[in-house]
Amino acid sequence: MDIRERKDADPRYMWHLTDIYPSPEAFEKDFEKAKRMVPEFAALAGHVREDPMAAVRARFEIEKLIGRLYSYAFMKQDEDTADTSAQTLSGRCMGLAVQAGSAAAFLEPELLEMDDADIRKLIEDPANRDYDVFLSDILRRKPHTLSGPEEKLLSAAGEVLAAPGEVFDMFDDVDAPFPEVTDAEGETQALTHASYGVLIRSADERVREEAYRAMMGTFGKFASTVTAMYAGHVKGDIFTMRARKYDTCRQMSLDYNQIPENVYDSLISAVSGAIPALTRALEIRKKQLGLKKLHMWDLYAPILKDFDLNMDYPTAYDTVISALGVLGEDYTDLLKKARDEGWIDVYPNKNKRSGAYSSGCWGVHPYVLLNQTDNLDSCFTIAHEMGHALHTWHSEKNQPYPKADYSLFVAEVASTTNEVLLMRYLMDKYRDDRTATAYLNNQFIEAFRTTVFRQTLFAEFEYRAHTLLEGGAPLTKENLGDIHFELNKKYYGAAAEVDDLIRSEWMRIPHFYRSYYVYVYATGYCAAAAIADKILREGESAVKGYKRFLSAGCSVPPIEALKYAGVDMNDEKTVAGSLKVFEAAVDALEKALG
Repeated sequence: MDIRERKDADPRYMWHLTDIYPSPEAFEKDFEKAKRMVPEFAALAGHVREDPMAAVRARFEIEKLIGRLYSYAFMKQDEDTADTSAQTLSGRCMGLAVQAGSAAAFLEPELLEMDDADIRKLIEDPANRDYDVFLSDILRRKPHTLSGPEEKLLSAAGEVLAAPGEVFDMFDDVDAPFPEVTDAEGETQALTHASYGVLIRSADERVREEAYRAMMGTFGKFASTVTAMYAGHVKGDIFTMRARKYDTCRQMSLDYNQIPENVYDSLISAVSGAIPALTRALEIRKKQLGLKKLHMWDLYAPILKDFDLNMDYPTAYDTVISALGVLGEDYTDLLKKARDEGWIDVYPNKNKRSGAYSSGCWGVHPYVLLNQTDNLDSCFTIAHEMGHALHTWHSEKNQPYPKADYSLFVAEVASTTNEVLLMRYLMDKYRDDRTATAYLNNQFIEAFRTTVFRQTLFAEFEYRAHTLLEGGAPLTKENLGDIHFELNKKYYGAAAEVDDLIRSEWMRIPHFYRSYYVYVYATGYCAAAAIADKILREGESAVKGYKRFLSAGCSVPPIEALKYAGVDMNDEKTVAGSLKVFEAAVDALEKALG
């Protein structure tokens, strides 16, 4: 595909940012308004008790306006990252957002200086219904909120506490001395994280093994250094945990989104119970690859020839509409509206941001950035990003601004539900084609394996690491390597040769510097698989509950929002049920391969 200049792109496939600001003058008018609002709001410092709701409303009005400016500027920059005027625009908005954040620092500490009974009266007042979640969260977190000066000191320490992760990023992205690897064509390639993702999926076993040994070996050489980085990060978590009077780092991390700790434990327990199905999938992999032994470098190798299901954007979008027809005509009408009315920026152009995302701002429809490549993956990307977009649309349609933003815990549920529904649709459509059936089921198995099993393994690792240090034991390259080795033996050892080099794999996982986050990928995927299965089995009643979930925003805790869709993440049976879908896919793959 020719990569065009932005000015030469087909306007039918470009998003309409004019729906946010029809002209530069309109943007500047709001920018000047926001600049005036920031010092006006800052002047309320020390006076919150006089009219607390005026201060709360002012805070949200500034946030809403700056969010609109910020979204417009950054999407404008993403159209053409070399556009200096867009860079200037986004820089100005970033600076304004920082100023507003600093100006708002007084609000929560001053609200917490009020008597609890007075805050509860504000919460119970029907006139304040739009803000009751915000106020309730402040009151809920009060036992873990420090005095004003202490909060300011802890905030200032944030830059220091972030240092281990920043040091790791520099080492990982810049300074790690990765060697060169010889690819299947005999050409020498520099090993990077991007090239590793390609090389480890090579059909040539020699290439896979060489890349694996080079990657793990490089980190192994710096095991003491990387361990010191990670231990520093965990020590920072423990410092914050103790300062905020939590019992454990996990409790602190999960409390932000009101996630009970048993959700974490139930995930690990249920996924552990499904390891026999994973072992069967790995045995199929070994057989298809014709290997006597399955090694850790074989886990991503292609086991089937690609199923030829390439399609252009109109065909892919129509396929998504058909697949999501089970969600009702109102849902598919929104998909058509998004396609036809400038919500989506479809094709690559010169200097356009890579990848895909859904974004937007309050009061305007969501936006989706794509980089369409006319293959099956792009079809799934459409389904995924439109899941995000229509989650946002339903939430903003049904909730006021202060309660419209949904939690990270459920952020991937709608997008993944769409993907699972698309996969199930294609499986049904091609059910009489054994080649297609094998390919699609294998794709589903791999998505489940890498998102649920792998991320749950990582969730176990970081819980064990934090528990060690919380209990007074040091983190060493030996005990961290042992933990990761034992977990890989647990998950993969029944079918694969787990070698000593895997002891170094934990060192290359950047998500460990965002503590207690990886489990969200696994829980989100399990919730989505359970929801999609429920929709396909029960029809309209399940769809009604699902749309109630989409509409909830943060009006209720995320665990409660998922219950609207018939999914209780407190119950281990929920995850176990979604893993039955994984097991069924393994059965279908075995049958299709004969």
